[in-house]
Amino acid sequence: MIMRYENDLICENLSVNNAGHLCLGGQDVEVLAKRFGTPLYLMDEDHIRARCRAYLSAVKDAFGGRCRVLYASKAASYKYIYEIMREEGMGIDVVSPGEIHTAVCAGYPMENAFFHSNNKSDDDIRAAMDAGVGYFVSDSSEELLAIDREAAARGIRQNILLRLTPGIDPHTFEAVATGKVDSKFGFGIPTGEAEKATKLALSLKNTVLCGFHSHIGSQVFEPDIFLRAADIMLRFIALVKSKYGFEAPMLNLGGGFGVPYTAKNPKLDIPKTIGEIGTFVGHLSDELGIKRPEICFEPGRSIVADAGMTVYTVGSVKEVPGYRTYVSVNGGMTDNIRYALYGSAYTILPALKMNEARELTADVVGRCCESGDILQKNVLLPRSIARGDLLACLTTGAYNYSMASNYNRVPRPPVVMLHGGEATVAVRRETWDDLVALDL
Repeated sequence: MIMRYENDLICENLSVNNAGHLCLGGQDVEVLAKRFGTPLYLMDEDHIRARCRAYLSAVKDAFGGRCRVLYASKAASYKYIYEIMREEGMGIDVVSPGEIHTAVCAGYPMENAFFHSNNKSDDDIRAAMDAGVGYFVSDSSEELLAIDREAAARGIRQNILLRLTPGIDPHTFEAVATGKVDSKFGFGIPTGEAEKATKLALSLKNTVLCGFHSHIGSQVFEPDIFLRAADIMLRFIALVKSKYGFEAPMLNLGGGFGVPYTAKNPKLDIPKTIGEIGTFVGHLSDELGIKRPEICFEPGRSIVADAGMTVYTVGSVKEVPGYRTYVSVNGGMTDNIRYALYGSAYTILPALKMNEARELTADVVGRCCESGDILQKNVLLPRSIARGDLLACLTTGAYNYSMASNYNRVPRPPVVMLHGGEATVAVRRETWDDLVALDL
């Protein structure tokens, strides 16, 4: 099969220059690789900021002033990201004291932070309150009682939301589907656990129930799934109002908006999708006789994923006659474990040979001593691909640095932000000395 690059520029910040080199945010990947080395995480800061503004504009149009957009930190968490979110007027959701500490060190205003996690320890709760986290999203009755005890000890009343599971299967990867009743997350609405948790929360003296949260999963492209979740959640709000006299002022519909990893994935129309949700929420709230709650969304992947690219250097091209060809690179599952975890599809391109026909089918594999260290199978590459060439894996801005490890004692790559034609190191490359810094 012969292919050229035209179909694989799956994001508007990708281009090919006159030398046939791949560019991200207008900057030549070869130049960046020579300057910063490989493996290399590149992040298009201009793209991230534009995506934040697109969400903020969309929710303002759809919901007026009663809305918030919270960046889901687990997608990519380092100080530079929180600085962007602060400057762009974004809220954040955080899932650990480590993310909280990172945001605090970046000067992020923690009253705009929502603390998730299905298992917050007493120490986690204390650390979050010490940091001044605005909202806890509670996931269990034990946690509710622990939050109430700690708030009482401090003489405060802590804002909380309850995480509910609406019982929706978004038909995405099993590992990232979180809206089903059979999930480690949240209180199930269909089982009656959500109502029990609401009664408990309303009885506590040191917490303030501000509303409800749901998250149906990730890589969702169909707006109707969000509408189904909103329908269930709004009807639950109406039920609670009628039975307990509590009208939830806030409804967090989570994130999960999909992004293109390959040309087969659609591109989400953010204003259209948010607009449809806004119209639906307005009409159903009126029909149910409830006040339209303040709506929150928590996009993470859809803000940073396609802003990112990982650049590798080819080490060897090994043909196993009668079987397959392996192209090995100087990274792998240590910087991108998602293929090993989920079989995730990615687009991998020959960054220096974008104008060459691609007639070689190869598995792109990593350097780790694991047979499962695979970045992608059946990648089309030029027959001239050889040691020293660069390969670029697209759409790696989310869950790649976050999940990176030091397996085989491999240092993690740097994160370099591209902005206005300039390149800035956001996270430096780890060294061998870093690998032993904690050893005694």
